[in-house]
Amino acid sequence: MSPALPAAYAVPFAELALANVVREYPNAPAHLYAGPEELVAPRTLHPAFYGGYDWHSTVHMHWLLVRLMRRFSTTGDLPATLTTRIREVLDTHLTRENIDVEASYLRGRTHFERPYGWAWLIALAGECRALATPDGDRWAEALAPGVEAVGDLLAAWLPKATYPVRHGVHNNSAFGLGLILDAGPAAGLPAPVLEAATDRLRTWFTDDHDAPAHWEPSGQDFLSPALAEADAMRRVLPVAEFRTWIATFLPALVSTAPDSTLLDPPVVSDHADPQIGHLLGLTLSRAAALRTIAGALPDGPARTALLASAEAHLARGLPTVSSGDFSSDHWLATYAALALDTAPGH
Repeated sequence: MSPALPAAYAVPFAELALANVVREYPNAPAHLYAGPEELVAPRTLHPAFYGGYDWHSTVHMHWLLVRLMRRFSTTGDLPATLTTRIREVLDTHLTRENIDVEASYLRGRTHFERPYGWAWLIALAGECRALATPDGDRWAEALAPGVEAVGDLLAAWLPKATYPVRHGVHNNSAFGLGLILDAGPAAGLPAPVLEAATDRLRTWFTDDHDAPAHWEPSGQDFLSPALAEADAMRRVLPVAEFRTWIATFLPALVSTAPDSTLLDPPVVSDHADPQIGHLLGLTLSRAAALRTIAGALPDGPARTALLASAEAHLARGLPTVSSGDFSSDHWLATYAALALDTAPGH
């Protein structure tokens, strides 16, 4: 498995993301209406992130467009006409005026998209900075009010987040903070916020042991609670300490003869069912986590088994990324990119 997103996916993923970020309906706004005056079109509430079915999905589809530009705009794998279309959409959506509205919305609804959508906004800003072009700098500058809002929201939330959310859907605490730690420095999150996220992960999870991996997956997971937690702890523990921790947390996964249900790709009985279809994303998010966790382990049977399992999960998930069904097409390509573009390592 390549540690970099293969060029063959550049055009189909870009076309999929472009179609999603400008598609206003169907739309699930997750908006708490205070009165009839708020019965407005999605793009009125969210001038930057109105498409892609829901707010977090359109944010991470914007991330995917920037990631594809970073990987392929100079290699010839993204045709110039397609790069121009991406640039036009991002220039239209990622303006300071639009992001001021988005930031104000976040500040006024402190629970909205916490922490999942927050994390993807930080990832998008970090990806713009990593693009290292005038385009990327322009978009990152436009996103600055959103980054500042998320930083303030994190600073207020983390001290009172006594317990993590552990289930395998959007507000999983480990996955969200893991993304934030990855992208936060490039996005411009203040160091104290990143330190608070690190401290909170340690507080939540350091004493965990014997995770009930045999309970997974739940019927609508697109994240593995156990692997998301392990991958978050990989980010905050020195490698020797992490190896000791994971041997206590997931002993069957890292033993000399690994035997865990986490290694088996999930059965997805109905790809078009929006909840059962979450399991398609699980095949891809597990693949990414298995690769990074494997990279933190020494050479041996456990590392080999985790990498083989990541391959098997990818083989199950990749053919489903673009099916023509909007319930899955609006989000799966992002998780495919994460799985394909995640290199093993601590």
